Amino acid sequence: MPTRTGHGGPGVGAVTGAAGPDGEESWPLDAALLGALRETGAAAAWLYLLSADRRVLVLAVLCGLPPEFIAPWTRIGTTAPLPVAEAVRDQRLVWVGGQEDLVRCYPRTALVLPYAFSLAAAPVTGARRWGAVLLVWPGERPAAESDRERSAVGRTCARLAALLDERAAADAPLEPPAEPRVLPAAAGRGVRQPRETAAAFAERLPGGSCALDLEGRITFVTLGAARLLGRPAEDLLGELPWRALPWLDDPLYEDRYRSAVISRRPASFTACRPPDRWLRFRLYPDAGGISVRVTSAGTGPRPAEPVPEPAPGGGHAGAGRLYRLMHLAAALTEATGVEDVVDLVADQIMPAFGAQSLTMATVEGDRLRTVGRRGYPAGTADHLGGLSLRDTSDPAVRSLRSGTPVFFASPEELERVHPAVRRGSDRQAWAFLPLVASGRPVGCCVLAYDRPRPFGVDERAVLASLAGLLGQALERARLYDAKNRLACGLQRGLLPRALPSLPGLEVAARYLPATRGMDIGGDFYDLIRLDATTAAAVIGDVQGHNVAAAALMGQVRTAVHAYAMAGAPPDEVLARTNRLLTDLDQGLFTSCLYARIDLARHRACLANAGHPPPLLCGAGGPAGPIDVPPGLLLGIDPGADYPLTEVPMPPGSLLALYTDGLVEEPGTDLDRATADLALHLDTVCGRDLEALADDLLDHALPGGRRTDDTALLLLRAAGRE
Repeated sequence: MPTRTGHGGPGVGAVTGAAGPDGEESWPLDAALLGALRETGAAAAWLYLLSADRRVLVLAVLCGLPPEFIAPWTRIGTTAPLPVAEAVRDQRLVWVGGQEDLVRCYPRTALVLPYAFSLAAAPVTGARRWGAVLLVWPGERPAAESDRERSAVGRTCARLAALLDERAAADAPLEPPAEPRVLPAAAGRGVRQPRETAAAFAERLPGGSCALDLEGRITFVTLGAARLLGRPAEDLLGELPWRALPWLDDPLYEDRYRSAVISRRPASFTACRPPDRWLRFRLYPDAGGISVRVTSAGTGPRPAEPVPEPAPGGGHAGAGRLYRLMHLAAALTEATGVEDVVDLVADQIMPAFGAQSLTMATVEGDRLRTVGRRGYPAGTADHLGGLSLRDTSDPAVRSLRSGTPVFFASPEELERVHPAVRRGSDRQAWAFLPLVASGRPVGCCVLAYDRPRPFGVDERAVLASLAGLLGQALERARLYDAKNRLACGLQRGLLPRALPSLPGLEVAARYLPATRGMDIGGDFYDLIRLDATTAAAVIGDVQGHNVAAAALMGQVRTAVHAYAMAGAPPDEVLARTNRLLTDLDQGLFTSCLYARIDLARHRACLANAGHPPPLLCGAGGPAGPIDVPPGLLLGIDPGADYPLTEVPMPPGSLLALYTDGLVEEPGTDLDRATADLALHLDTVCGRDLEALADDLLDHALPGGRRTDDTALLLLRAAGRE
């Protein structure tokens, strides 16, 4: 998202990009944006406006930076992890003081833009949310903005919001233009020397000299530079060096140019002009462009200066294309399940490529199965779902079988090639991207547009590369989901399907897996009917979150159930289970709480193996934890003892057993969290038990985020019927 140079005045009206929406020479927002550059000293600024559906930020005005530099960020989903989107979401100023801040807070952007710059993103909000402003300075800045900078940015946003509010009130709202307006950079501040004098001065210098504008085009070249470069001066003027000189068509060299523009620091590189002549380039940037010194570095072997050699053959992709792919590749590394991949494509890749609709399907046997759709009205036909891979008349199948993306710039082109295809919507252009992983087709992604679109060579190349990244991401996501389904199925199989019914005892149970990660946990619970008036309740937590922990959990639950049914008292149930686990020697330890509830005597007898204390409510006092002396965890010492504790459990009283996931969170005091849970339980103890279970989870785990698995078992003595 970064940037570069350019100051100007309110009267600047000429543009090098698109014209304003109504054809004005100068858009009403130009002066305010240029004023922000003067007031803040920023090198570049641009304005984003929210799209009509409020889901995408569209770049409207740009100053101080070539448009191709920010090609990946001309359209940004409001959910994207980027400073400008965050500024709009949180309605606050986002300040990034330099690369260190960028790496820490926005690693994806830092990967794509490894340059020295700082930025500020601020929301533009008046009568409604309009969008955001982004300002960029070269080099590092303090980690926090100054009062002067904050005030200047605030005034800029206020001016822009007032202009947008005024136009909206006059029933002439400003909409994002089809292409961003590019305002010219400021002219140099010094006295301008006569052209002939300046040219003569440059010609007298050894080697050669040339000048580039901020878009990288050659605006001046000396005869000495032309001789060194091997092309007439007239053939170089107005050209991009890496296009005019094939041997400079290497991303490394274009990257040096980008580094100079964005950081406004000198850069250099050495390149070989075929067959064996080495030239050294030194770049000196300022707010208006770059001065370049070209000198000879000898012939023959590469000079001692460590510079990567250009790859042979010349056919390199432009750096802009590579940066866009790096940006998207970084985003895809954050996707885990298939739904994450679909959401990422919808929220970030669709806006980046200007698509209005998306369909993504996976290969299931010999057919396609739709796993995600966006941008289509409800009821619109989905032609991919259930499509046979033998149906070569369909462009999606044709693309998938050939492994090559297929593009249609208009409905006429689609109908000419595939007359039998039923489009099912009013879309006007399509990109069919095959998703392939390890040489095997895994799915298909279709981007659709509401207007005809002549896909250019660069765009096709980027989308083709993107298809490869998406295929790998989708395959990883499918494996992740399959493993998750297996883990969840195993977890459900090891927990009781239903708890037994016992007259006079109400029961409710909950199990929630951790929200981070997908490994199964070792938390378990059970209720065992011993006779008509007696039941045993058990809850435990096996160390670890993997298949071994789940297997041990199943063994512990089975052992406790067997010893309980044999009539052993609580201390013996835990002691025998402990000896069994010690003999198994699996290297995992288990906390466990066992309670024998006698409904006839209104008593509960408990034993504890290193587990959080249960809570008791409605037994003649306030709710609170029961003091059950904890013995050692199961599986450590075969001779461990587990003392018994007996408490009254009169009719209406409630016993709450839980695992530490309900009260333990990094950075919190466990005793305080347990006391808080008991205090809350005291206020809601009389509620319906199912509603009470949900209430306790909502109270202890606000927002539903869980760093550990959580099990909860509630038992209320209701008296014998």
